[in-house]
Amino acid sequence: MTPAPAVVVVATGGTIASRPSAEGGTAPALGGDAITASAGASAPVRVVDLMAEDSAALDLARMQEIADAVADALADPHTTGVVVLHGTDSLEETALLVGLQCGADPRPIVLTGAQFLPDDPRSDGPANVAAALAIASGEAAAPRHPATGGAVIVFGGRVLPAWGASKARTDDADAFRRSGDASGAPVLAAPALAAPALATARRAHDGVARVRVDVVAVVPGGDDLHLRASAAAGARAVVLEALGSGNASPAIVEGVRRCVDQGVRVAVTSRVPEGALAATYGGGGGGHDLVVAGAAMARTLRAGQARILLAELLARGMADDAIAAALAA
Repeated sequence: MTPAPAVVVVATGGTIASRPSAEGGTAPALGGDAITASAGASAPVRVVDLMAEDSAALDLARMQEIADAVADALADPHTTGVVVLHGTDSLEETALLVGLQCGADPRPIVLTGAQFLPDDPRSDGPANVAAALAIASGEAAAPRHPATGGAVIVFGGRVLPAWGASKARTDDADAFRRSGDASGAPVLAAPALAAPALATARRAHDGVARVRVDVVAVVPGGDDLHLRASAAAGARAVVLEALGSGNASPAIVEGVRRCVDQGVRVAVTSRVPEGALAATYGGGGGGHDLVVAGAAMARTLRAGQARILLAELLARGMADDAIAAALAA
């Protein structure tokens, strides 16, 4: 008997699966079947209970497991689409990784979760899951992006391409935004930003788990201590979460130069949530000086996604100029 087409739901934990625990606080306790049932799923669903994790604890190896589970689901021709139930703390990172590795598949890959617990009067999980299932089953359309294909984040009434998305609110059901989408209105068909065609139809390597990429926060007048520590710890790349449109201090610029000389790639993002970066300012510590020292500007990605992009492209063995081009898109 031929299996019926179905949406594959990959459950990984997060707030959407959490209950108060005996030890205090909350912890993931619900499986994918219970979560999809609460959403009133009408389309046929096949659940994969992959893990039950707080997404703040996910390292690159666990994110790779999720991407592998999505790839396995898409290997079945009876899969109409995939929904990943995920915690919001690192949802944007996993979404980008999944999109880069699996997004070229024509079927939708939807990541969603919840801001509020299932027993909270404000519970937003069921609505998010219902919207995600509608897209994954083909009942509703979603945008595609050249870098991440059909991978999208569905949350709080928005459907956002994975590329450039980030969590913008900690206390609101409408939690995610995307750099370049200035409107505060819900986005159901966001325009794609220009980006290289990075999405692949299958895994191109054994994963990103062995690639260390650190994030270093820049403060006004800061020194290069943490850059030196990352290089000493074996980081293959560092993401600088810089000031303004991508600025730092003369000491940071000198630290970047030393990192690059040691073969450590450096990408520059900003602590400012919205807007594109520009290598404009000089004066010894500006974005122009960082680029001259060998750093590459991550034009629209913020720190979390820039880290994932670097890890993925380094794992693929891409050359420095190709990495810089991808970051600049």
